[in-house]
Amino acid sequence: MAWLHTWWYDEVVNGYKGPLLLSFVAYVVTFASVRTITRMIRAGKGPFHNVSSGGVHMHHSTPGVILLMLGAFMGVGSPPLSVWTYVAGVMIGVGSSLVLDEFAMIFRLQDVYWSQEGQLSVNMVTLAAACVGLAAVGVSPVAVSGLASGAIVARSVVVGVLVIHLILVAITALKGKYPTAMVGFFVAPVTWIAAVRLARPTSPWARHRYSPAKIAHAQHRAAEFDHRWGPVRARWDDLVGGSPSAQNPSSPAPSAPGPAAPAVPAPSAQNPGVPGPSAQNPGVPAPQAQGSGGSHRRNP
Repeated sequence: MAWLHTWWYDEVVNGYKGPLLLSFVAYVVTFASVRTITRMIRAGKGPFHNVSSGGVHMHHSTPGVILLMLGAFMGVGSPPLSVWTYVAGVMIGVGSSLVLDEFAMIFRLQDVYWSQEGQLSVNMVTLAAACVGLAAVGVSPVAVSGLASGAIVARSVVVGVLVIHLILVAITALKGKYPTAMVGFFVAPVTWIAAVRLARPTSPWARHRYSPAKIAHAQHRAAEFDHRWGPVRARWDDLVGGSPSAQNPSSPAPSAPGPAAPAVPAPSAQNPGVPGPSAQNPGVPAPQAQGSGGSHRRNP
């Protein structure tokens, strides 16, 4: 465990990453807790339930925005590495997790939390966790004391390779391979291979750099890839964020074609005061008669 002791003092203590590491832990724990609670509410299990105020459903992104703002102002206004910076780190981690868990709802301005579109929130939470985790445990020669000159040079080389790696991650994202780019934050060879392969046909890289023939080839390759790996990605999203509903609950279901409306009866001797549609006024509907239990009265 000597490496853990060395990492803790070199990277966290001497690298002044304590608030950032604490924020990362709060971020991950909050997301796991929120997803567990929302899935229990969806299944009708446990003591948890939706919170409403005045008939308005209270989404957890609302307290998340408040915590995020308070933590940001507290962090920039507190003395360096004071207890308030650690408190601010926890507030930012919890708040950002609550907000990003409903990112798809904010992006689409409708309740898509349990729909297929809501899986975008899971992707954004994973991407943010990768970025914050990389910053929290990544190597950097900046603000780390007590290292020999050879160690600083070695770390500088590692940081240079890391910069190149992040550029390849950005290229992978521009090619429309967003899940691959997220995995590539941790597994570098995945990004290096994806950056040199064909882009997705609808990506910005393909629209600006590919000819029509190459776009057609990219469409064929994308269809094969989705057929092979699409179910795997769907199972992962369902495992992390919960299985989506069959239909977006915020959109009305398409109505099935019902039976034709009954024809309006012509005026009869029993109801002489109820006119039917005439040839002179075909667009004026006949007024509905009252129920069988009431009597018909004319307005004076």
